[in-house]
Amino acid sequence: MTVTYTARVANARFGGFSQLLLLWRGSIYKLLWRELLCFLGFYMVLSAAYRFVLTEGQKRYFEKLVIYCDQYASLIPVSFVLGFYVTLVVNRWWSQYLCMPLPDALMCVVAGTVHGRDDRGRLYRRTLMRYAGLSAVLILRSVSTAVFKRFPTIDHVVEAGFMTREERKKFENLNSSYNKYWVPCVWFSNLAAQARREGRIRDNSALKLLLEELNVFRGKCGMLFHYDWISVPLVYTQVVTIALYSYFLACLIGRQFLDPAQGYKDHDLDLCVPIFTLLQFFFYAGWLKVAEQLINPFGEDDDDFETNFLIDRNFQVSMLAVDEMYDDLAVLEKDLYWDAAEARAPYTAATVFQLRQPSFQGSTFDITLAKEDMQFQRLDGLDGPMGEAPGDFLQRLLPAGVGMAAGGPLGRRLSFLLRKNSCVSEASTGASCSCAVVPEGAAPECSCGDPLLDPGLPEPEPPPPAGPEPLALIPGPVEPFSIVTMPGPRGPAPPWLPSPIGEEEENLA
Repeated sequence: MTVTYTARVANARFGGFSQLLLLWRGSIYKLLWRELLCFLGFYMVLSAAYRFVLTEGQKRYFEKLVIYCDQYASLIPVSFVLGFYVTLVVNRWWSQYLCMPLPDALMCVVAGTVHGRDDRGRLYRRTLMRYAGLSAVLILRSVSTAVFKRFPTIDHVVEAGFMTREERKKFENLNSSYNKYWVPCVWFSNLAAQARREGRIRDNSALKLLLEELNVFRGKCGMLFHYDWISVPLVYTQVVTIALYSYFLACLIGRQFLDPAQGYKDHDLDLCVPIFTLLQFFFYAGWLKVAEQLINPFGEDDDDFETNFLIDRNFQVSMLAVDEMYDDLAVLEKDLYWDAAEARAPYTAATVFQLRQPSFQGSTFDITLAKEDMQFQRLDGLDGPMGEAPGDFLQRLLPAGVGMAAGGPLGRRLSFLLRKNSCVSEASTGASCSCAVVPEGAAPECSCGDPLLDPGLPEPEPPPPAGPEPLALIPGPVEPFSIVTMPGPRGPAPPWLPSPIGEEEENLA
């Protein structure tokens, strides 16, 4: 059963994790005590042989071997390979739990799309969820030893009520040598299509939603199968295990205490028990034990997944959701805050202090600026290409065509707009214009009279359409002459673009 200690560490306090050190079930002591005793036993045997069995010449040779092993044992990259390996295993362990097939979303869709309070409607909903549960049981008994011990054969699955005897015949008569956990999902799809034909599912959109949720459920079952099939590469596991075992095999010899009378460097103290070597073994070997326990979470270790519990829970809640809770609603009533302008749930005496804390407005809410830094700055002009007016740049982007020619409707419209903008610009900047102040009865002499500005003025006659450009005769290498059409000038910009300020000033000049 999974060891849960979340409530013990809900609040950070002094020595918060220290109370977890005394737990036994799921602890590192339970996993590692055998290996630790074996390592300590071998160490003590070598130490006793060095002190009481070997001759003086053999002791000198053993001391050289100790110094050699201690010097070169650090070349084994234990922490490097072990750290990457455990990180990979932990990420894989959590990903496998996320692939556990939970029916919560599927049962809500079934309850909302498969209608009917009669026995036929109940039969549809319960059978659909039973098929989903059957698919989960089939895949879990393929990957989990605990579930396989509970349902060792298909007969046990039939006796448990996940499959009928008729369904078992169809399941076994299906000729396939591969894992058939997906068969109940196909039955689910066929039954959903039949419910749609009978009108239990009222439209195709509801059927589509139901099948999409089924595909999500089936995809998780498939991922569990693939996680069980594709393991962490064996070479990676072997490299980590060999690195750890070879390192501590070297430590068995290299961490021996030598006779201080021989004057070896860093061997001034003679102890019987290597305290820090044991701690190092505890940490490194415990790290490897963590990976060993998490690499397959579908076993029967203390921290493996509760697969049988999940089967029981999922089957019960799915049947409740689609049967007893179907179309079972409470009477609609006005809520407690119906007339409240600002709805706020009450606080208990233990949590009322949170009302005094201001709500979070954003990380920049408390930034203050100087008064002069908060003044808007007016821009004097627009940025544009060097040596080019904005209007020229816009007109270069427009293609030259018949509509943009001088005699075309688009060209005439643009010329009217340019003249209007030119007169408005002069009036707004205070420039002198002959039509601004004229004697009574006199006609204005400037060109500001425009049908767009003065409706009383007649629209000027459009100039004749521009004809094609003269043809240039260019001598060619084969024929006497070749005819080449010279490109014409681009027309003015259309009226829906801003007035070209550069052309205004050029025309006024």
